[in-house]
Amino acid sequence: MDIIPGIEAASGGLQAQRTRLDVIAQNIANAQTTRGANGQPYARQVVSFESTLIKQLGESAASPALRGVQVSAVSSDPRQGPVVHNPSHPDADAQGFVHMPNVNMAMEMVDLISATRAYEANLSVVKAGRDMAAKTLDIGR
Repeated sequence: MDIIPGIEAASGGLQAQRTRLDVIAQNIANAQTTRGANGQPYARQVVSFESTLIKQLGESAASPALRGVQVSAVSSDPRQGPVVHNPSHPDADAQGFVHMPNVNMAMEMVDLISATRAYEANLSVVKAGRDMAAKTLDIGR
């Protein structure tokens, strides 16, 4: 039995947000990649989360269940990126147009701030749980 069961839920949130931060960093790094291994412009990646049942807190139907979060999928954003006219670009077509990745830097920065704040919030829960456990152990002294 966990002393502070919320730590387990928060640790799942930490792992999920870390994956989200990694994917956002990958999107930012490839914002100008016009040709990938498949010959197409980089496609923005998005992270999907799903709720997971960690444990049941009793046998009755009325008892609440602790839920955590985990990454269910990392998928490509299907939207097309902008097409810019740049005849001197090595990936320009016959008319001089280049298909750019569908990465919007403003949207990525907003996602980055949101993921960072969510990570910090989960970390605060873990720290508070650790402090409560330490104080609980000190009561018996």
